[in-house]
Parts: sequence; C-alpha cells; structure tokens
Amino acid sequence: MTPEVAGLIALLIRSQRSAHVLEIGTSNGYSAIWFADAVRDTDGRVTTVETDVERVEAAVRNIEGAGVSAWVTVVHDDGGNVLAPTLDASVDLVVLDAERPAYADYWPHLRRVLTPYGVVAVDNAVSHGEQLTKFRALLERESGKAGKRVRGASPGGR
Repeated sequence: MTPEVAGLIALLIRSQRSAHVLEIGTSNGYSAIWFADAVRDTDGRVTTVETDVERVEAAVRNIEGAGVSAWVTVVHDDGGNVLAPTLDASVDLVVLDAERPAYADYWPHLRRVLTPYGVVAVDNAVSHGEQLTKFRALLERESGKAGKRVRGASPGGR
C-alpha cells in the first residue's frame, strides 16, 4: 500500500470515527501502522490478518517498533476464517489487500460484519482490476438491488 492510500484510509478512519478496523492482508504491517495511528484518535482497534508466517513476524516487529502495538492485533490466519466468526455489525471498516480472487467469497461475511454505513476499501482495485472481475460484478448486482430497494421505499413510491 502506498503512503497516499494508507493516509487516505487513515483519514477515513478518523472521519467516520471507526472503532473496529479489519485489514485482510497485513504484509509487513506498514498499513496497519497508519491505521493504528488513526484508531488511537478514535479509541478503536485494528485487527490485521495475514496467511504468511514470515510476514506476520515482520509485521509484529514493525508494529512494535512503531509503538502502536497497543492498538493492533495481528492474526495469522486466512481472511475468510477470521470473517466467519466475526460478530454481525461489529466492523466499521474492512480493508482488503490480500488474495483478490477470494474477495467474492468474503462478500456474504463482509455484508454481515459491517456496521450501518460501514465501508469496504479495496487496495489495488484499478491496477489489479482483472483479478477483481467476479467481485466487481457481485458488487454491481448488489448495488442494483440496493438502489431498487431505496427507490421503492421513498415517499410517493418514486
């Protein structure tokens, strides 16, 4: 994740006062450090998930070195395994920066765990768009349904 993207997501965390941020795809912990700095201001927490043990170890070292480990939990597991038991409506922001083809399989859990007005941020959505074809199509179908529900529920049936 670039500094610009990490900074933008940190701004989003602060502006929506996120209490629980879930990052799937920790890598070396760089973005988790940005997010932890932001949740310090919101009295929140970051849970970051990584499948690769060497990356987990590097992330823990980097997060501790940055002095933000009190705001971050690093989990060595698959994102889907972490999403499945996560409580309904308990996550304000999910950042996806992992195995892009798996995102479509995450969708039912993402919808369930997000709080009202929760946000899913997808890193590399443009540069790796070909890997997100299935996920993008799923989101387009879902947004079409949401739009129909909203239009049908408006005063006067418009």
